[in-house]
Amino acid sequence: MNRTADVVIVGAGVIGSATAFELAKRGYKTLNIDKLPASGYGSTSNSCAIVRAHYSTWDGVAMAYEGFFYWDDWNKYLEVEDERGMAKYMKTGSIMFMLKGADHSKKSLNLFKEIGVEHEIWDLETLKKKMPIYSHDSYNGTSRPDEDDSFFDKSGDQIEGAVWTPGSGYVSDPQLATHNLQVATEAKGGEFLFDAEITEIRQSNGQIQGVTLKSGEQIDCKVLVNVAGPHSFIINQMAGVEDDMNIKTKALRHEVHHVSSPPGFDFEKNGVHTSDGDNAIYFRPETGNSILIGSEDPECDPKEWIPNPDEFNREITDSQWKAQVYRCMRRIPTLEEPSRKRGVVDLYDVSDDWLPIYDSTRIKGYYMAIGSSGNQFKNAPIAGHCMAELIEACEKGQNHDEDPVQVKTVYTGLTLNMGFYSRNREINPNSSFSVNG
Repeated sequence: MNRTADVVIVGAGVIGSATAFELAKRGYKTLNIDKLPASGYGSTSNSCAIVRAHYSTWDGVAMAYEGFFYWDDWNKYLEVEDERGMAKYMKTGSIMFMLKGADHSKKSLNLFKEIGVEHEIWDLETLKKKMPIYSHDSYNGTSRPDEDDSFFDKSGDQIEGAVWTPGSGYVSDPQLATHNLQVATEAKGGEFLFDAEITEIRQSNGQIQGVTLKSGEQIDCKVLVNVAGPHSFIINQMAGVEDDMNIKTKALRHEVHHVSSPPGFDFEKNGVHTSDGDNAIYFRPETGNSILIGSEDPECDPKEWIPNPDEFNREITDSQWKAQVYRCMRRIPTLEEPSRKRGVVDLYDVSDDWLPIYDSTRIKGYYMAIGSSGNQFKNAPIAGHCMAELIEACEKGQNHDEDPVQVKTVYTGLTLNMGFYSRNREINPNSSFSVNG
């Protein structure tokens, strides 16, 4: 006799685990299946886990702002104690530099005002008092140091100032946060199956019937949720739905680097998450009095798309190391070039417009929470809530494609239109087509 579940969730990363928790709370018998040995073991474990709201769309800001409150309320939200400990929300606040002219910060600032995100506008004098190690010089965009002899030359201009959001920060341990969600799900009756690979998605007459594992075991279900991260396109191809999607996903290799704090400044204790659009980087405090540096994907940086998510170079490259670290050295002039390279390499699950897909499909019972593009860790709890609401509505007969599900948020009371995240949307011109952790 086959094993059965109400809902099979493909993947046990942070969004897959959050979706399971929200469904289990609603009484569904959930089963997360992951080919890796533990929850949050894949790309989630290497997430920068930054929690911030500066997106360029109303929907992006609204969802991220709602997420602030889940992380701030983490232990109460989960209603469990994990024997491994509980992930901590490091509420450092965020600085987003304001650049001259129309830029991403201006879009975000207008949306902050409209939605009600707590923020302050800092002039350069205030910025100097708050973060004395930051240079205010502008470079009018960015380039790669190994291709530009004038890389460290200043433009003669300065940034305008900064937008400060005190509710932002980062999660201390992304894999632990995922395990916390697993424990909370199991307390509600959900199950997790690791080291198990799906080889077939069974369906009949346009309805999900279940999955077959590499071991030969069959698991029956009427609802299947693809939350497979960088492997999401493979699962969609297996199900036969990719050709019906206007927005698709693919895997992108990405590097994040760690450097020691500049002499005389404890960035782990006194630093903040910072979005530096002029240098196309973001950085935040990291354990060991260090700074974590990521790229905002400027056009000059080559993108390495990965056809097989199980095979890619996990070694830091000298060229990208210099690009990101040197850009940070322009913003923090006292930062010393490290003698050795430290960092992590992993994959993003990137959609065509870098916005996620939270949606149903033409197959009844088949849903997707994919295309996280390296920036949706922060949204995992609210994404789980939205997916549970979407699945419940569709399973009760609502046609989401014709009548998009509207989700009332728990903390802010805002209403999210899940049609914004449709697989059938056109590429959104307001997307920043980049990531900020």
